[in-house]
Amino acid sequence: MGSAVLGGVLGLALVVFGARMLMTSRAPAMLERSFRTAREAGSYHLLFGAALLIFVVGARLPGARTGSVTATFALVLVAVAVVRFRPRGRRRDDE
Repeated sequence: MGSAVLGGVLGLALVVFGARMLMTSRAPAMLERSFRTAREAGSYHLLFGAALLIFVVGARLPGARTGSVTATFALVLVAVAVVRFRPRGRRRDDE
């Protein structure tokens, strides 16, 4: 139960962190250097947090296929985050 609670708390923290970046259009300086825009940084963290929450909650729900279906959906969210919003960094001015 402890790892499920920790996973849920971390997922919720990532969702809140990503949503805050999306709402304010501002990201911490370290993330601004890694992502092209604050929207990409917020979307990346929001999708990863949602995937973690879905995975943790799905593992605890009753049903024969519930865990595998929610795990597959969580993997789809992670794939979208990695392919569409992955950290790319910005070009340096001297290049």
